[in-house]
Amino acid sequence: MSNNAKQAIRGYHAHVYYRPENKDDAALVRDQLDELFDVNLGRWHDKPVGPHPISMYQVVFSTEDFSEIVPWLMLNRQGLDILVHPETGDDLADHRDNALWLGEKLKLNLGMFEQT
Repeated sequence: MSNNAKQAIRGYHAHVYYRPENKDDAALVRDQLDELFDVNLGRWHDKPVGPHPISMYQVVFSTEDFSEIVPWLMLNRQGLDILVHPETGDDLADHRDNALWLGEKLKLNLGMFEQT
């Protein structure tokens, strides 16, 4: 990764998606993330919010922790769908072009980020 790319990424967000029938799995992942890593956990959103099409919570972590947290999520996501994206200041590109998905890629509502 070039120095410019490293400098452009200020941190990462993981959005852990869930439905009523697997919210307990989402809670388990959340509790383990909180216990094992230096993360900031967002509120539970039991309804779609922002560009996110279903219920989710956000996990904020540093660039230094990416190599620990993302592999852990790959192996411990409990079958949940997770969006991981960088924080560069360009919300549209971060969610659309620069994101990675664990599980199913959900269709995000990106219209809120598009320039008018």
